[in-house]
Amino acid sequence: MNNYINVLGAGLAGVEAANIITTYGIKVKLYEMKPKKFTPAHKSNNFAELICSNSLKAKRLDSAAGLLKEEMRRLGSVLVPFAAETEVPAGGALAVDREKFSLLATNCIQNNPLIEVINEEVTDIPDDAITVIATGPLTSDALAEKIKELTGGFLSFFDAAAPIVSFDSIDMTKCFKASRYGKGDDDYINCPMNKEEYEAFYNELINAERAPVHSLDNRDPKVYEGCMPVEIMAKRGADTLRFGPLKPVGLRDPRTGHRPWAVVQLRTEDKTGTMYNLVGFQTNLKFPEQKRVFGMIPGLENAEFLRYGVMHRNTFLNSPNLLDADFSLRSNKNIFFAGQMTGVEGYMESASSGLMAGINAARRFLNKEPFILPATTMIGALSDYISHSISADFQPMGANFGVIPPLETHIRDKKERYAALSQRALDDLSKATENL
Repeated sequence: MNNYINVLGAGLAGVEAANIITTYGIKVKLYEMKPKKFTPAHKSNNFAELICSNSLKAKRLDSAAGLLKEEMRRLGSVLVPFAAETEVPAGGALAVDREKFSLLATNCIQNNPLIEVINEEVTDIPDDAITVIATGPLTSDALAEKIKELTGGFLSFFDAAAPIVSFDSIDMTKCFKASRYGKGDDDYINCPMNKEEYEAFYNELINAERAPVHSLDNRDPKVYEGCMPVEIMAKRGADTLRFGPLKPVGLRDPRTGHRPWAVVQLRTEDKTGTMYNLVGFQTNLKFPEQKRVFGMIPGLENAEFLRYGVMHRNTFLNSPNLLDADFSLRSNKNIFFAGQMTGVEGYMESASSGLMAGINAARRFLNKEPFILPATTMIGALSDYISHSISADFQPMGANFGVIPPLETHIRDKKERYAALSQRALDDLSKATENL
């Protein structure tokens, strides 16, 4: 074996893996095919590109997402501090200016003297060194085939991204700024609908023309619940959206003093507030249809679409049959996987798996025992899920308190219970990292 570790892919997981490996004094060869080649969803030349939303979920420490980020920070994450540095208003969520966030990640990696960035597509799994595969759910076809041969196949689903519109093109006379239940500093633009407007919009949405999606096996694509296209969700029933992304609860239209029938929320994409995405509007509608149908939303009649929504294939491993909790391949302990392809779902979840895969690849390099966090921590629980799930239909999992073992003494109040789970997790993390 050579005196370096390979990391394939410079997404969130790859960036975390490469960076943490160098903290052990180990050299990294980081392979990234951009800018020579792009997936259908990637647009930027920079690393750690955020494709779907710019939200990294809740900030509160008594939330699953907040706990996850705090655990990552304490383990030496490089992306959590970058997220704080590039934060944009989003109520109780941590949303970032995606371009600045990715630029910080890119500069960090490119300026690290222990990392050699190699801009080329990898078409085979290297056997010259310990390797972390973090090529993501949009792994290029050639490498995907090699991984498929190595692992015995993929599971797959389809993922979707929401449109982004320019602030200047929003008719604010028909909208109002507010956060639900007054949480935050009026961080969202709210487009209220009365019953007649909603029903007209709903009818056009469910009948709008969708772009073709090509499945690998020519069967109907399996759409993951966490990023379901809004037009598919709408077909579940006329009121599904009103109890989902268009729910009006916690909001009052200042023009009427009443709660609207439905509300479309827009969230800022950048610190300057020039770009807003349609929250929950992941879609696979054809571009002209997006402009026509979403233009029926009050305030968006003349919206300028800076990015239309897109839908693309995501692939992930049947990890419980393949990976150990240190993210290594059971059949070859010199190969590690990281990111969403392992069966974690979400930006920070993917990044945390890169952090753990990187730590364990470095420990493997140094002939040390694997570092596995207890399942009472959020990262440990997700690591346990991807390696030991007994579900017959393994699906990606995001951070949630349901994957963590319950407290010995049940606390009825949910907020207090979550706070106690978070405190226990951080206490156990501190114990686990004493000799790291």
